[in-house]
Amino acid sequence: MLKERVLKALNEQINAEQYSALLYLSMSAWFEDKGLPGFANWMYVQYQEELTHANKIFKYVIERSGKVELKGIEQMPVEFESVLQVVEKTLEHERYITELINNLVDVAFEARDHATQSFLQWFVDEQVEEEANVTEILDSLKLIEGKGNGLFMLERELRQRSFVDTTQAAE
Repeated sequence: MLKERVLKALNEQINAEQYSALLYLSMSAWFEDKGLPGFANWMYVQYQEELTHANKIFKYVIERSGKVELKGIEQMPVEFESVLQVVEKTLEHERYITELINNLVDVAFEARDHATQSFLQWFVDEQVEEEANVTEILDSLKLIEGKGNGLFMLERELRQRSFVDTTQAAE
């Protein structure tokens, strides 16, 4: 059984992951509207990944006999200034999620909940990958100054990304 403080933190993380999913879906829609289907695809895959992250925690809480408490999610932003701004906001958001995961690990550690600490290690590792992926795109955008043939090439590259549910392999 989960301690109350751990359960509360896990529920907060479920809701944060769902917020992330909808944020990335909104960004995907913005990219579609701007005629950038490759960027839209990349964000749509992010949306799918965040949903699987929320579901992984959801299932863990249930497995540990905890009660899941879902909250309403605020309105997503629907307008952005530029491709560069969207990617910068994505990196900023991923760093925020990393901070939440790290705090959640701290809560599990303080509660001496070894099972939750073990479970959360997958998320710690995942966040390293998430930040690295977004940083790579951001660095490319800055290098090409977000325009011209470089943007076209990056756009085509991002079209190739497909969703793979990595949460299943970790179970």
